[in-house]
This record gives sequence, structure tokens and C-alpha cells, in this order.
Amino acid sequence: MVLKVYVSGMSGNKEVKKRQQRVLMILDSKCIQYDTVDITEPGKESEKELMQSKSTSNGGTVSDPEPRHPLPPQIFNDQEYCGDYDAFDMANEIDTLEVFLKLAPADTTAVSSAQIELKQQENGEAKEGGEKAATEEEKAPAEGEAEADKEKAEQLTATTTTTTEATTAMLSGDSPSDSASAQLLDRERAAAAQ
Repeated sequence: MVLKVYVSGMSGNKEVKKRQQRVLMILDSKCIQYDTVDITEPGKESEKELMQSKSTSNGGTVSDPEPRHPLPPQIFNDQEYCGDYDAFDMANEIDTLEVFLKLAPADTTAVSSAQIELKQQENGEAKEGGEKAATEEEKAPAEGEAEADKEKAEQLTATTTTTTEATTAMLSGDSPSDSASAQLLDRERAAAAQ
């Protein structure tokens, strides 16, 4: 898959130029390979038409909030549309850029790993109990750790669910509600405090 960033080398709009530079700078800083397609170059008319026809976000700016055609930068993964600058910037801010760029599946590994580890601990304790009888003093700390691990797994599940909902809303063009954002922030703070 080839990531394509559609830009305009002859734009007179300073905001469009800054947005293009920021997208390219972020991709470079994260070592993400991409191709830049300058839609103003001669012979790139078909690329320009493709960008305009497949873009669902218009990339409106402060000076032109409702442009007739989608403004660069527009980001595609091969022929699949990813989004415009605003969606790119939001994905970068909430650290879901690889998912936005369709380079990686949604990150559920943290929850899966925590749940797998919890199951292994529960199964490991059951096996140990069959092989040797543990004293009450040995069981108490293990049960407390299992409860703490279970609580962490539940927090991770809730945080991932909220993040996924916010990302889905962002990718579909909706803005996530303030309450969902506040809940996500509260959960992240609680997880960081532990």
C-alpha cells in the first residue's frame, strides 16, 4: 500500500501551505513513507479529479470555510480515502494516526494482552492449587493481585472503547461529544495515577 498526500505547489492560501507542510513534517517525523502528489503539475489532471471525486471532506480553511472543491492536503492510502487535514491532525493528537492512515488495525492489543494475562494468572493459580496446597497467607496476596489486574483490564477496556468511539466519530465526520472526551480524559488520568 502506498500512502499518498495530495498537495498544491501553487496555492496562494497561506493556511493551505502551512497545513501541507505540517502533514509532511509529521509523516517524516514518524518515519511513515508516503508519495506526494502535486495536483498543480502538468499531466496530473487525472490525479486532481480522483482527489476531488473521492474526497468526502472539503478541507475548508478559515478564509474559505466552504470551498467548491476539496482543498489539499487530502490523504489517501492507495485509492482509499483517509481524510483531510483536520481529520489527520485530530488522529495525530489522539495518537491514532496509523489507524487513520489505514496502516494498522485498531489497537486492541493492550486490552487483549491484559485479558490474556489475567486468564493465564487465574489458570496458573488453579493448576498450582492442584499440584500443591497453598497456605492462606500465600493465597491472600495472589487474590489481591488478581483483583488489581482485573480492575486494570476493565479500565483498559473502558478507555479503549471510549477511544474507539471517539475515533469512529471523528473518522465519520462527526465530532465526538464533550462528555465522551471528558470521560476518556478522566479514565486516562485515573490509569496514569495508578
